Amino acid sequence: MSQVHEKKETPISRKIVENEAEIKKRLGFGTSFDVGIRTFTILDKHIQMYFVNGLCDIQYIIELLKELMELDARDRKNETTNVKMAIRNHLPHVQVEYSDTLEDSITKMLSGLVFILIEGEDQALVIDVRSYPGRGPEEPDTERVVRGSRDGYTENIILNTALTRRRIRDENLRNEIMQVGERSKTDICISYVDGVADPKMVEILKKELEAINIDGISMADKIVEEYLVKQGFNPFPLVRYTERPDVAANHLLEGHVLIMVDTSPSVIITPTTFFHHVQHAEEYRQAPMIGTFLRWTRFIGIIFSLLVLPFWLLMVMQPSLLPAGLDFIGLNEPNNIPVFLQIVFAELGIELLRMAAIHTPSPLATALGLVAALLIGEIAIQVGYFTPEVILYVAIGAIGMFATPSYELGVALRATRMFLIIIVAIFKAPGFIVGTTLFILGLAVIKTFAKPYLWPFLPFDPPAAWHILIRSSVPSMRFRPRIVHPQDPIKQKTE
Repeated sequence: MSQVHEKKETPISRKIVENEAEIKKRLGFGTSFDVGIRTFTILDKHIQMYFVNGLCDIQYIIELLKELMELDARDRKNETTNVKMAIRNHLPHVQVEYSDTLEDSITKMLSGLVFILIEGEDQALVIDVRSYPGRGPEEPDTERVVRGSRDGYTENIILNTALTRRRIRDENLRNEIMQVGERSKTDICISYVDGVADPKMVEILKKELEAINIDGISMADKIVEEYLVKQGFNPFPLVRYTERPDVAANHLLEGHVLIMVDTSPSVIITPTTFFHHVQHAEEYRQAPMIGTFLRWTRFIGIIFSLLVLPFWLLMVMQPSLLPAGLDFIGLNEPNNIPVFLQIVFAELGIELLRMAAIHTPSPLATALGLVAALLIGEIAIQVGYFTPEVILYVAIGAIGMFATPSYELGVALRATRMFLIIIVAIFKAPGFIVGTTLFILGLAVIKTFAKPYLWPFLPFDPPAAWHILIRSSVPSMRFRPRIVHPQDPIKQKTE
C-alpha cells in the first residue's frame, strides 16, 4: 500500500536563528551546493535571503541587494521606521508576497523564487526572480506546417502560458496553477476561457489533479494523463497533445480545457474524440478545398495503412476470393518462408528502425536510412527472405501510419494492424470480418470524460460530421462543437 505523506505546517518563528537552523537541516546546507543563503543587516535587523542557484536570475538578486543596502544607508538614523514595510516598499520587483510557513517558503524557493526572513517578524517576503534554464520557442518537429507560425511550446510553463495569452487577449482567459507531487511539487496549469468552457469539466479536472498522491511526476504530462483518464489496456489516446500555441488557442476558443505541466513542451487538450487526433494545422493554413483534399488524403492513408496488409494477407491465403480481374494482387513468386512470418518480421523490422531512428544522432540518420534500404529492401529480397509484394505492402502501411498527425494514435493503429494480421492468419476471412468489427465496436464503446469517442458519427451529429469530412471555411463555422458543452455555443455573432 502507498504511504500517504502527512503535510506539516511549521509557522515562521520570530527568532531568525531558529528558522535558520530548521531550514539548513531540511535543505541540507553544506551537502547541496545549489542552495544558498545571504545574511546581512538592515536597520539593525538581521536579514536572511534564501535562493537556489540555477533557477534564479542573479542580476535581479543583485538589484534587490543594492536597493536594500541603500535603504540601510539612508534610514539608519530613523528609529521609527517599520523595517518590514520599509524592506517591502524598497524591493524593486513587480511580484512580492508574504508567506506564513516554512514549508510554503521552501517550496517557493525550490521553484525559483527567493524569500527573505527578518528578525522579529513571523512572515517571509517572497520575490519571484525565477529564470528557468531552457530552449527557445522553436517549431515542433511533429507538427510542422508549410505556412504559419514557427514558435512552439517549451519546457517552461511560464513561457507557455505567455505564448497562449499572446494569441487570446481575453480577460476571461484563466490560467489556474497548482502543484502536484509530494516531493517534486511540479507546477500544473489549467487553462480555459471562462464563459465558454464547461465549468463541470473544469471542476472535474481540478478534483482529479488534486487527488493525485505520488512522490513526483518526473515524466510530466504522461503521468498526469494516466491519472486523469484511467486508460488501462486501451491503446487509443484519450487526450490530445500539441506543441503548437495556435492549435492550443484554437481549442481554447472552441471550449476545450488545456493542461500544461512544467518541464513538458506538450500541452494536454481535453476532452477529445478520435477525429481530433487526425486533424492537422496544415489543413487550416490552406484554402478550404485544398484543406479538404489534404484531410481526405490523410484519411485514406490511415485506412489503407490499417487494412491493406491484413486484406492482402487474406487474399494470398484465400486466392479464390479474388475476382478474375484482380488476380495480380497475389504473390507472383512465392518462396519457402510463409507470408505471415514474412509480414511479422517486416513489421518488427520497421518498428526497430523507428526506434533506432529516435535514438540515432542526427549526423548518423542518413547512414541508418541507407542501411535500412539495403538490408530490408534489396538484400533481403535477393537472398529470398522477403518477397517484393511483402515489402511493398508493409511500406504502404508504414507510410500511412507516419502520416497520422497524432503519434499516439499512430502507435495504437500499428498495434491494431498487428492484431488484425494475426487473427487473419488464424481464422482467414471470418477473422478479418470479426477483427474489423471488433475494432469498430471497441472505438464505439470508448468514452473520454463521458464523451463518445466516435462523435460526431456515434451519436450522429450532421453539422459536426460535415465539418469533420469537409474543411469548411472559417466564416461558415458559427457554432462551437457541442461535444464540449460550451456555455456560449455561438462562435460568430451575425448582424
